[in-house]
Amino acid sequence: MGRLTGGDPSLLRRINSAVVLHALRATEHATLTEITGVTGLSRPTVEGVVEGLVEAGLVVEQAAEEGAARRQGRPARRYRFRAEAGHLLGLDVGSHEVTALLADLDGRVLGSLTKDVSETASADDRLEQLRSTVAELLRRSGVSRNSLRAVGVGSPGIIEADGAVRLCAALPEWTGLNLGERLNRSFKCPVLVENDANAAAVAEHWKGAATESDDVVFVLAGLSPGAGSLIGGRLHRGYGGAAGEIGALHLLGREATPEALLSTTGKPLHPLDEQAVADVFRHAREGDGRAREAVDRFLQRLVHDVAALVLALDPELVVVGGWAAGIDDVLDPLRHELDRYCLRPPRVALSLLGETAVAMGALRLALDHVDEQLFAVEGTVTARR
Repeated sequence: MGRLTGGDPSLLRRINSAVVLHALRATEHATLTEITGVTGLSRPTVEGVVEGLVEAGLVVEQAAEEGAARRQGRPARRYRFRAEAGHLLGLDVGSHEVTALLADLDGRVLGSLTKDVSETASADDRLEQLRSTVAELLRRSGVSRNSLRAVGVGSPGIIEADGAVRLCAALPEWTGLNLGERLNRSFKCPVLVENDANAAAVAEHWKGAATESDDVVFVLAGLSPGAGSLIGGRLHRGYGGAAGEIGALHLLGREATPEALLSTTGKPLHPLDEQAVADVFRHAREGDGRAREAVDRFLQRLVHDVAALVLALDPELVVVGGWAAGIDDVLDPLRHELDRYCLRPPRVALSLLGETAVAMGALRLALDHVDEQLFAVEGTVTARR
């Protein structure tokens, strides 16, 4: 296709289509007159665009309310965006669980399913459990796989632009895995892979604790914490996709690893042994002196690492999620440390989405991708009458 110019009719049609679709998606339903008023387009243009959107399956005429015709004569035709015209998946690949969320084109969650997976599972077995979870969720929801428009995936590790895992210490056989390519074999739609902390940051900005803030640091606090950052409302991945890897900061000073910090025996904990970690925190709550010291060491390191990232990015808000979000008094030490170092300390809050944050963020990434397709317009020409 040749290069489009401002006067190209096909470009103007796409612009007008995007404008009308935006208007319909922003409301439950609307008449042609209402769409004309909102968009500023002429009535004939709106009629033509709506007809094309109906043919494309993206818009449908809303049935008139029963009795409306008898009371008022023939009612004006109303149209709505067909959110059911396609579906999206948000997937979370974790150490012990895989989770799938199913949503329509408005991002409304229609169903979810979580299945256990062994921390020692091979990459093939973990992917098979993920596929099984998706298949069961689609079957339960009565949704065809062919209806999927995009799939978002949140995964531990440093993720390349093509969905390959450059480095991951959290999952066996995950480093070097081309996750995007492997999952593309299972779906006939685009698959977008993102680091789990980045996905969670997107989710908190969409539906969680950060809906009112565009400069945000989300801390996925685990044994080796990671962070996702939004700058001006946009996800900051860094040059190589490794932005926010605060779990590696201890290497700068060759200090103890997080596994050693939480140990009460002198022997490092296994990085994926969440039960052992939970036991340490439980013993600390019960008054065990060694466990309390271990938890204090861990919190001090976590607070220090988060403070370093905050000093670099100067966010408005820090959201703490992951299993460490359930640690007693995790926010007060963080606030105290940030007060010491920051000219204008950010607000600090706990995640509102909890364990669903990564899958929800992956779902939002899939929705963003579909939105870019639905509302894609080349050039900068505005809608015309």
